[in-house]
Amino acid sequence: MDTTDAVPTVTLADIQAARVALEGIALVTPMEGSRWLSALCGQEVKIKCENLQRTGSFKIRGAYLRISKLTAAERARGVVAASAGNHAQGVALAAKLLGIKATVFMPYGAPLPKEKATRSYGADIEFVGTTIDECLLRARQFEAETGAVLIHPFDHEDIVAGQGTCGLEILEQAPDVKTVIIPTGGGGFLAGIALAIKAQCPDVRIVGVQAEGAAAYPASLDAGRPLALKAMMTMADGIAVGCPGEVPFAAIQSSVDEIRTVSEESLSKALLALIERAKVVVEPAGAAAVAALMDAPEDFPGPIVVVLSGGNIDPLLLMRVIRHGMAAQGRYLAIRCRIPDKPGGLARLLGELSEAEANVLDVVHERTAESLPLDQVEVVLQMEMRGQTHSEGMLARLRQAGYDVTPF
Repeated sequence: MDTTDAVPTVTLADIQAARVALEGIALVTPMEGSRWLSALCGQEVKIKCENLQRTGSFKIRGAYLRISKLTAAERARGVVAASAGNHAQGVALAAKLLGIKATVFMPYGAPLPKEKATRSYGADIEFVGTTIDECLLRARQFEAETGAVLIHPFDHEDIVAGQGTCGLEILEQAPDVKTVIIPTGGGGFLAGIALAIKAQCPDVRIVGVQAEGAAAYPASLDAGRPLALKAMMTMADGIAVGCPGEVPFAAIQSSVDEIRTVSEESLSKALLALIERAKVVVEPAGAAAVAALMDAPEDFPGPIVVVLSGGNIDPLLLMRVIRHGMAAQGRYLAIRCRIPDKPGGLARLLGELSEAEANVLDVVHERTAESLPLDQVEVVLQMEMRGQTHSEGMLARLRQAGYDVTPF
């Protein structure tokens, strides 16, 4: 990665000072060994559980440090923030602890649990647009109108220094680590961890991970400056940021070895695997590092630390993601199948499925399509399967029995 123009403004001393300021505020989150990821990679893998941090994500680290440094006059004017939820909660809690009024602009459609938690900490919430960037624009207007201090989610030295305290913990909990993989949105978390680790162990490989549908860093790093995306689409709202921040960008240029992207399917698989294998609940953004590791388990030297950045997921989204992840693993299967429109036709098909040990969840008949012959009916079935091999074997069995079947 080209580091010619990289001039980080946050130092190891800043991060160490931040840790002192955060004592009694931010938790030292646990580092857990992962047998299933270690077996997958053939290397020791540990999980840094920032999803168990106060407010459910790492954001309290930077938010509290930034607000704690405000002057008395600035505190009297209050603070304002823009966030899809995790930074909102960090700012709201930090403001409450410091006795400061907080206003937060959130995008329409922000997860309900994040909204409710932010309100529970005493912040005022207003909804604006559909992206964090739109909320940031309104927050800046509010700052100009009222004098409230904008607490940026990632583009400030104190935010980066606060988030960097997680990097200090990683080195203490896994001193022999060789690769650290970190979910990445605007870049404050990645930048802080990278600066903290590289200053002490420059040979440790630092990898940032973005969602494919909201990956601003690859093109920005190629161009040597932050570039805004024209559009974003991802379920990982916690890392859906359209443009990198200037402060973290310089640190990432100098201290991060690689940025990877992961698909929505990979995020779903990783989230489901974390629930099943690690008994850990995270939001899609929080699973990004695990998704990258599962996509390419042999690419990273070990020991490896993957960071779970947040666990604030709407239960409704969790249900959809679990279904999506199960479908991606071949454990849900939907098919269209034509059968004779006569008594016993459906029973014969269901008998084949029973023999194949497929668990049928839903059956729908379609008799009115123009393409259907008069003596046939199309059946749509949804089934639970044991995995991709089971699904493929069941489809082969049906075709061998003479059925015209199409998965979808």
